[in-house]
Amino acid sequence: MPKILVAFYSRSGSTEALARAIAEGAEAQGAETRLRRAREFVGPEVMAQAPGWAENAARMNAAYEAPTADDAAWADALVFGTPTRFGNASAELKAFIDSLGGLWFQGALNGKVGSAFASTQSAHGGNEGTILSLYPPMAHLGLIIVPTGYGDPAMFKAGTPYGASAVSGISPLPTEDELAVARFQGTRIAQVTKALRG
Repeated sequence: MPKILVAFYSRSGSTEALARAIAEGAEAQGAETRLRRAREFVGPEVMAQAPGWAENAARMNAAYEAPTADDAAWADALVFGTPTRFGNASAELKAFIDSLGGLWFQGALNGKVGSAFASTQSAHGGNEGTILSLYPPMAHLGLIIVPTGYGDPAMFKAGTPYGASAVSGISPLPTEDELAVARFQGTRIAQVTKALRG
């Protein structure tokens, strides 16, 4: 069965919910998944400026291990998830991606599947741009980029053709339509990974 790493950063839980839905979609296709949450590298004084940040981080860090290069080496597919930060990926997720240089140098990720998803606080807050900002690193790592496209009716209600997305300012957690897109993304990743592995 395909092995899928879903490496994400989430501060309030929106990106976490998308990550879980992607894992559900993949597991329904028989995939084995690892959900991993990237860690903060700012101090408690910075986290205290955003209500709930420290509490949510403690909860999620207890629930998910941090992603490692060993997780990436284990996986047949790597899926990156992040909230938008000024139209780009969060520093926390990017730090994990940047840690994969050793695997890149060995060519160990060439030919694996890559995909991405994002969430933002406001409508037009940069979900599409953020997902697209993850495509160049995936290309450098040698991943075969798999977008969602419009391969499921759910895509006509939410998400983007590049990857699942959510707007948390509309609803604190992703809507059912947004989660349906994430499940489809997981399904598609698992199917493509199976096909590539022959």
